[in-house]
Amino acid sequence: MTDTNILQENQEHPFAQYVRILGKGKKGSRSLTEEEALCAMKMILNGEAEDLQIGAFLMLLRVKEESKEEISGFVRAVRHCNTAPAELGADLDWSSYAGKRRHLPWYLFSIFLLAQAGYRVFVHGASGHTANRLYTENIIQALNLPIASNWNEAQSQLDQNNFCYMPLRNISRKLSEMINMRNTLGLRSPVHSFARLLNPLNAPTVLQGIFHPPYSNLHQEAGALLGYETLGVIKGEGGEIECNPDNALNVKYSIKGEFSEETWPAVFPRRHVKAESMTVEYMQSFWKTDIDDEYARAAIISTTAFALRSLDMSLEQNMAMNKAKALWENRKRDFL
Repeated sequence: MTDTNILQENQEHPFAQYVRILGKGKKGSRSLTEEEALCAMKMILNGEAEDLQIGAFLMLLRVKEESKEEISGFVRAVRHCNTAPAELGADLDWSSYAGKRRHLPWYLFSIFLLAQAGYRVFVHGASGHTANRLYTENIIQALNLPIASNWNEAQSQLDQNNFCYMPLRNISRKLSEMINMRNTLGLRSPVHSFARLLNPLNAPTVLQGIFHPPYSNLHQEAGALLGYETLGVIKGEGGEIECNPDNALNVKYSIKGEFSEETWPAVFPRRHVKAESMTVEYMQSFWKTDIDDEYARAAIISTTAFALRSLDMSLEQNMAMNKAKALWENRKRDFL
C-alpha cells in the first residue's frame, strides 16, 4: 500500500467540518454562518452525510440552540432542493407540527373559515413524532378530506377548496425522516423549528405557532432574514397556530423586515379545564350544530381574527374579530 493510498483512506469526510464547528468545546465551537448552514443542509438532503453525522449534528444544534442564521440557511437549502411549481400560489402559509393534547385542534376550523372567505391556505406539517398527541393529519383523514401527495394534487385541492394539507414527507422525505428521529435520539431536533418556516409556495403571509416563548424572537428574526413579507408569531395553544381565549395573545410581527409587537386581550377572565371530549365526532357536531362550547367557539373566532389581521394589517383588532364572528355564523355547515 502506497503512502498516497493511506492518505486517501484516512481523508476526512466532507461533512465532518460542520460537526466540528458545533462541537469543538466551549471555547472552540460556534454557530454556523448562514452560508455554512445552507451547505450543510444541502449535503444532508442530497444524501452526502452519514446517519451518525446527522444525529451528532442535530443534537449539537439542540444543545447549543439554533441561531437565526442557521434556521435561515436550513430553510433556504430545503427550498432550493424542493421547489414547488412557480404557478402554484397561496395567500397564507400555515404550519402544523406540534400536535394537540389538551384541547382539540380548533385551528382547523379557522382554516376552513378562511378558505370559505376566499383565501388560499397551504397547510404543511408532520405527525406521529411525539406520543399522545392529535395531529392535523389525523383529523383531516378522519374527516375524509384529501391529503396532497404531490404538487399536482396540492394544486387541485387549492383550486377546489382554497386549502390543502401536505405532509412534510411529501415535501421532503429526508426532513420527515429527521423529525422522526425524535424517538431514537430522545429529543426534538431543530427540524421541528425550521420546518415551520419552509413556506413552500412563497405565500406573502406566514403564521407561526411556537410553544417555548424564547423561540418567538428567533422565528421573527429568521423570517426577516428569509425576506418574508408578513410573518406573525404567537405562543399557540399546544404549540400550534391557535389562540387560547383564556390568555392574552402576544403577537410578534416581521413585516418587510420591520419588527412590531401587539397584544390581544383574553376573551375569558378564567381558565377552562382540559377538554372532556377529544374526538372528531365532537368536532363535526360542533361545526354542524354549534353546540354549547364557549371555549371552542372563542378559540376558532380568535384564531381566525388573528389570521385575518395578518393577511390585512389595515384591519383593526375589533374589525378582525367582527369579521371572524360573521364568517363563523355564516359557515357552510354541510361542508363536514
